[in-house]
Formats: sequence, structure tokens, C-alpha cells
Amino acid sequence: MTLEEARKRVNELRDLIRYHNYRYYVLADPEISDAEYDRLLRELKELEERFPELKSPDSPTEQVGARPLESTFRPVRHPTRMYSLDNAFSFDELKAFEERIERALGRKGPFAYTVEHKVDGLSVNLYYEDGVLVYGATRGDGEVGEEVTQNLLTIPTIPRRLKGVPERLEVRGEVYMPIEAFLRLNEELEERGEKVFKNPRNAAAGSLRQKDPRITAKRGLRATFYALGLGLEESGLQTQYELLLWLKEKGFPVEHGFTRALGAEGVEEVYQDWLKKRRALPFEADGVVAKLDDLSLWRELGYTARAPRFAIAYKFPAEEKETRLLDVVFQVGRTGRVTPVGILEPVFIEGSEVSRVTLHNESYIEELDIRIGDWVLVHKAGGVIPEVIRVLKERRTGEERPIVWPETCPECGFHLVKEGKVHRCPNPLCPAKRFEAIRHYASRKAMDIQGLGEKLIEKLLEKGLVKDVADLYRLRKEDLLGLERMGEKSAENLLRQIEASKHRGLERLLYALGLPGVGEVLARNLAARFQSMDRLLEASLEELLQVEGVGELTARAILETLKDPAFRDLVRRLKEAGVEMEAKEKGGEALKGLTFVITGELSRPREEVKALLRRLGAKVTDSVSRKTSYLVVGENPGSKLEKARSLGVPTLTEEELYRLLEARTGKKTEELV
Repeated sequence: MTLEEARKRVNELRDLIRYHNYRYYVLADPEISDAEYDRLLRELKELEERFPELKSPDSPTEQVGARPLESTFRPVRHPTRMYSLDNAFSFDELKAFEERIERALGRKGPFAYTVEHKVDGLSVNLYYEDGVLVYGATRGDGEVGEEVTQNLLTIPTIPRRLKGVPERLEVRGEVYMPIEAFLRLNEELEERGEKVFKNPRNAAAGSLRQKDPRITAKRGLRATFYALGLGLEESGLQTQYELLLWLKEKGFPVEHGFTRALGAEGVEEVYQDWLKKRRALPFEADGVVAKLDDLSLWRELGYTARAPRFAIAYKFPAEEKETRLLDVVFQVGRTGRVTPVGILEPVFIEGSEVSRVTLHNESYIEELDIRIGDWVLVHKAGGVIPEVIRVLKERRTGEERPIVWPETCPECGFHLVKEGKVHRCPNPLCPAKRFEAIRHYASRKAMDIQGLGEKLIEKLLEKGLVKDVADLYRLRKEDLLGLERMGEKSAENLLRQIEASKHRGLERLLYALGLPGVGEVLARNLAARFQSMDRLLEASLEELLQVEGVGELTARAILETLKDPAFRDLVRRLKEAGVEMEAKEKGGEALKGLTFVITGELSRPREEVKALLRRLGAKVTDSVSRKTSYLVVGENPGSKLEKARSLGVPTLTEEELYRLLEARTGKKTEELV
């Protein structure tokens, strides 16, 4: 490449990266994946190193992010600058990082590091004076961020007051959205025909920058902290490991997986271990961060224009694959919403073959401008759900076809109705709606009717034995024996499961009935608030809005369903069949005031154990803290066990848990479950 060719490409890359910085940091609406962005930045750095005369102080390689929009939130200048991190993508690059440290310090390693998960979220800075929170701000361009204090304070773990800290203090960390909350939010947005978020980081950024803090509060954001700006010298801390323990002691949430490692080889061991466990984490992590543990070395090494010389982000491999969209089919869900599903040329991503991908709704298709025949980039959103990141428009041949929505239901032929960007089948007798409603009702987290699989549901509908979930309780043994490949023992087992499902309680029933916007958490909150189905059926809009997690749109949708004569008739028939409709607690308040966390594999389904603990009055959470009463430890426990030990939280085996329950309730375990 000649100098002029390099100059042209460098200018192209700088413009492109600045544009994507603006999309990512300012609009919180990236157009490309992190992996693609990293590739652009690496290419630019390599060209600037190869042609030093092309280096410029205003290059994106010398800057952090982009300056925030002044019209949205108040701009705040950070007392000390916030930096980004340089990246390593291989062990060789990690070794090169340590070799640079050796040259800069004039001594040989290996050096001690603290290694932390690189939580994929939005960097924030909390500023305290005399132990009182003055404001919280986003990183912005590193010099100036956006003041988002009220939205940050909707995260319950952020301290407002501190004791025993420097007079002026900056605490730095990451705001993120747990994967479970991300999937739930996208499901709600998809149901309303609104734009879905591409990844948890994007969802966290969009949620933190809401003008109404009440919306932010409902999004389930969390935070983790890992650094000090102003006040680091005054703190007297000697190592990064001590700094993290100090933050925990002061009440800040700290990502619990941090550990120490010796040299690049030690960091590599931690990296490989966490790479294997990556998908078990409740948050999205795109790598690990290795920091020299000795803080005095930080002062010796200092910073480049955009990043510290004493730390590096060691990125996990990007699981993004190119494939073709071969076709689009339309599925009808239990609410009648029609969802487009892309049929892909099969591709292997993160341990499984992907051949189908949700295209969400009309808004999503329009934004991507996706067409049948397009080459697309696919990943797993939140590490779980296959999703198209981007259309590779540069590979279009002109033979691609637009996606055309059907005018009639693909299952029953009824004319579809359009509600905003959502297409629905209005036919109450649509077989697809019936099938999905029964499948959901019988699922493990709902009424847990084991043995009632998809093929059997199809047969029951086909033979006219059931039309809705209430008909399940009218099934007789002779009905089932008339079905193909159904033996006497299988029929008896299924009937026992159906009978047992009558006693799952109001919480599971509300989730099973598929009320609009009601997932597991909201079902639990509704059951706790109203205690019985009869009381819920009488609820007003104002009462529904008082339930934690219920916004106005959801409240109105729930109220409309509760007043629907067809829904009320279904509830009446379920009640007549003997389905329990009250929030009964077996054992009363035997565990009231206790908080449990579960890790590892149990002999019973984890959701069943969680439900049992809640029925007995306990609180069940997903993360260990000083407020945790017990950690229940099953086979192959995760990092929660290490955190519990570090905090002194008592642990119980599954057998010890059941002995505790029997002692507290005076009942045998078999009576409780």
C-alpha cells in the first residue's frame, strides 16, 4: 500500500469510526456489532503504526467515545478524565501487552494482575463530596458526560451516602441489563410492535437515558463498580484487589468473579476458565479485564491519549456468523400476534446449529431493510436467542425479494387486523392460538403438566378432545386410549399430572393463562397483591398500577383481558374443575425474613424449589450479597459459592435445605412440594 492509498483509507476509517462512535455512545443505537467496530479500529491503528506520518491527535485511536448531545441531559465535566481500554484478541497480544510493561518499567515479569469480567454495559461516574452523592454521569467522550443522577438512583444498590471516604471521590463502574431482564423487555416491545434492542448493552444505555426515571426503574438495570478516579491517592489503597474489596465494604455492588493471576499465563488460565462458563453468567460479558494489581505501577506507567498502559481488555471470540436468509414464514402466537420467522442456511453458533431466527415485527424488518435472499450477520442475543445483527447489503445481487406480510392468518384464513406495527389474527377459534395457549399453560414454569408435549396437544386438538386449557380437566382415560401410540400407563401418568396441576397456586396460574405482559415476576407480584383470582377480577386500573412492574400500557391490557367475557368464562370453568385460584402458602410464613440464592444442579427443578421457598415466605434472588441468608449449593456450583465464602454467607446442601424446611414447618418435604 502506498502512502496516498493509506492516507485515503485512514481518512475513510476515521470518518466511519466517528460515525459509529456517535451511534454507540450518543444515540445508544449502534448499527454494527462490537466485533465489527473492533475490526475497524484495529485496521486504523495498524495503518497509523505502519505510516507514522498519518497519525493525528484527533484520530479515534486517540479519543474515547463521542461528546454527548447537549439537548438531552445536562453536560457534566468529569473532575478527572475517564479512559477506554485497549484490547487483546489472542494470547500473543496479551503477551505483547506484558512485554510493553516490562520495557516501560525496565524489569522482567511476571507481574501480578487482578482479573475481572468485562461486563458489557454503559460506563458511569459517581461523584461524592463529604460522602454525599452529588451527581452521576455517563462517560461520554471521557472529558464530558451526561448527568443522569435520578435515573441512576432507580438502581437500588447505588449508595447515596458513604462513611470513611476521601472528601472528594469519583467511583467508576458499569450499568448493565441482566440477560433475563433484556429478553423480557424485548418480548414486551415486540408484543407492542415497537423497536427491539439489539443487545443488553444497547438496552441498558437506552434505559438509563430515559427522560422519565419511572420508565428506567421498570427496566431492571443493575450496576457493578471497579475503579476510583478522584480520591484514589487519598484512599491509601495499595492494590486493585484491595480496591474492589474496599468498594464492597463501602456498599457498592462489585462483580463477584474477580480474582488474582500471575503473569500473562495466569491471566490466560482465568480467561479460558471464564470463557467456558461465559453463558452461565446472568449478564453479558465480552471478555476479561486484566489490571496490574500494584497501584504504584499505575502511576509509573500512566496513560496514552485514550487508554491506561497498565490494563487491557482481553476479548472473548466474537460468535457472529454470515449466512443467507432463504425464506420467511409467519407464526401465530397465543395472543394472535403474527411473528415473522427467518429460515436461514444452517450455521453453527455458540455450540448449536441455527437455522431459524425471529424477525420480531414490522418495525424490525423496516429498520434492517432485510429481504429474502440477503446475506446477514447473525449472533445470539444475550447469548440465547438467534438474531440478525446486520444485513450485508454490499453482497446484494438484485435478486433479493421484499418480505410481504400475509393479509390472512396463515393458520385459519381469517383476515388479519393491524394494530400499529403489529398484525393479529382476531379469530378466537384459530387453531394456532389454541395450540400455543395450551402449550404455554402446560410448560414447566407454568402449570408443569409433564407428558403433555406438542405432538400430543396437536392430537387432542385434531380429535376435538380439547378446545382450550379448561378442557384438559375433562379428559378421561378412555379419551386418551383412543389416541395413536397412547398406552394405558402413559394415559394414567398424564391424568395424574393434570390433576396435580390444579394445586400449583395463583402465581403459576396467572403466568400460565398468558395475561398480556405478565411474565413470571409480574405474575408473582399480582398474586402477592391480590391473593385470589376473584379479587384480581375486581381490580381497578389504579390498583393494577400500584403493582410493582406494571406500567400504564400493561395495566390497561391486563384490565381489558380481565373484563373479557371469554376470559371470565375460562376462569369459571377452571374453577369448576377444581383449579386452585388463591395464593396459598404451605407452611405460612415459616421462612419470612430469609433470603435464599441457589447455585448448581438440584435433584428437583430449580423453579420448583424457588416456588416452594417463596410459598414459605422467603425471598429468592439471583445474586449473593451480605443480605443473603443462605446459599443452596447443588452439583457443579458456579462462582456464587466463592462469593458466599468471601462474604461469610452460610451454605446449605439440598438435603440440609429440606431438613431446615421440615424443622421450620413441622412437615415432611413430600407434604410441602
